[in-house]
Amino acid sequence: MRSSERGPAARGRAWGNGGDRGSVTAEAAVAVPTLVTFTLALIWALTAASAQIQCVDAARAGARAAARSEPRAAAVASARSAAPAGARVTLGRTGDLWRVRVEAPTPGPGALALTLAAEAAALAEDSLGDAEAGPARPEPAEVAP
Repeated sequence: MRSSERGPAARGRAWGNGGDRGSVTAEAAVAVPTLVTFTLALIWALTAASAQIQCVDAARAGARAAARSEPRAAAVASARSAAPAGARVTLGRTGDLWRVRVEAPTPGPGALALTLAAEAAALAEDSLGDAEAGPARPEPAEVAP
């Protein structure tokens, strides 16, 4: 073998075209950040979905507590105990309905920082009046033989 054939050109001829060298590195340089970004977005979406479910559960718990004629502080505490960290709970009564609204921020930078909200309503027990006697039942009709 001549000394002029020992360089990279000789190796390129022996292993194939030398123009493909480094393509795996270039593909990895594009693929790895894309996969990392996708993974972080997926984790953020799962965290947001979990926080939304917690908001719904918290609103329901607060509405049930208020409907049972528990003190306002106890109903709000019931909602806060089920709500995600940093949630804001509002409780109000409109007619015979107690309404509880739970709002919570999602973690995330800038545009990803959303405010999740859920609302639940429950009929107040004190508005039921004579409902404890049960629903009115019609008298059975007489059937002629």
